[in-house]
Amino acid sequence: MTPDIPTGNQKDRTAITAAVPAETSPSAPLPGQERYVAPVDETPLQAVDSLDESAPATNMWASASRTLRRNPLFIVSALLILVILVVALFPGLFTRQDPNYCNLDRSLDPGSAGHPFGFDLQGCDIYTRVVYGTRTSLSVGVLATLLVVIIGSLVGAVAGFFGGWVDAVLSRLTDIFLALPILLGAIVVLQMFRTNGSIWKIILVMALFGWVSVARIARGAVMEAKNLEFNTASTALGSTPMRNLFRHIIPNSLAPIIVVGTTSLGSYIVLEATLSFLGIGLPTTTVSWGGDISNAQSMLRTDPMVLFYPSVALAITVLAFIMMGDAVKDALDPKSRTA
Repeated sequence: MTPDIPTGNQKDRTAITAAVPAETSPSAPLPGQERYVAPVDETPLQAVDSLDESAPATNMWASASRTLRRNPLFIVSALLILVILVVALFPGLFTRQDPNYCNLDRSLDPGSAGHPFGFDLQGCDIYTRVVYGTRTSLSVGVLATLLVVIIGSLVGAVAGFFGGWVDAVLSRLTDIFLALPILLGAIVVLQMFRTNGSIWKIILVMALFGWVSVARIARGAVMEAKNLEFNTASTALGSTPMRNLFRHIIPNSLAPIIVVGTTSLGSYIVLEATLSFLGIGLPTTTVSWGGDISNAQSMLRTDPMVLFYPSVALAITVLAFIMMGDAVKDALDPKSRTA
């Protein structure tokens, strides 16, 4: 006896009727418990089979590289930074003058052939000093950023990985330095060591107060990465905690650290110029944009172009690195890409 068929279209009734055995047995499904199997031509299996599974899998860095190559902001900033690097590394390609040679007879002379920016109050060629000041400002910013990233990454990684009292001590130490403004702290420390005229003095002071932001970012990234499956699998295979930290966790936590470091580089260039402007930064014998801006501030109303050229060079350099940082953030941060 055939059980009652639930109401539905003719195709459903036909399929269910075919699935019901001719004779009812104790194991046969009760009425209403029959399972309907859709015909093959109504399933999306053909769309699944048409997918190309031969395409190689890509990781985050490959995806970020493709995103950067299609980002106009990255292209413009990369070209600007490339020009700045060439000027810093090979200033002799752009000028043959000595940046420290000054002639008072040409004090505040306007631009002329071979001297497009004119001369400052001491009779020094402004164009030559702007070119050679690129090397000083860029080297201070790059070296300070490297130290900040290294120190901050190590402190944040150790705090986030080990946790417990290690995290508590390092977090409180980070909070102490975070409460100190970097400019105010740099002024106080540099006033204590005014006799030391080395460029490394500025770099070490920047690293002393600048590692805090990187440490906080690194701590959060490491705390997230250490709970992923690859760390558990590596531990199960016998890897030591320190090997996991430096071999697996830190490399997988570099994306936000790189973003912070790229964005901060311009800030350290501005900080060096600010300290030199205040007279407590680089020695007066060192050619730098901040020092030239400080020397030209008294002529802002009478000869503003003396102040204009080093200020524009500083602004373009900082803008290039900020644009680069924004482009890298959009490429490495999935939330930014989605937004």
